[in-house]
Amino acid sequence: MTLDKLNNIFVYHAPHGDQTERYTKIREAGKSLALCIYKCTPPSADQIAAIRKVREAVMTANAAIAINENRPIE
Repeated sequence: MTLDKLNNIFVYHAPHGDQTERYTKIREAGKSLALCIYKCTPPSADQIAAIRKVREAVMTANAAIAINENRPIE
């Protein structure tokens, strides 16, 4: 971890190129899995934890796009 990398994590990354579409695909896939978990498992702490982990996966995948892709030079 460098100071530049740390600063990059905590700054707004405006979407560019096809990022918005990819964010949407990831979010929709996560929602589909979360809905499957909701419908197929009994209400419980484990159900809540599973859905929370799907949410975390979606957020982390979207962060991977935002943080690790360089903005094209215009």
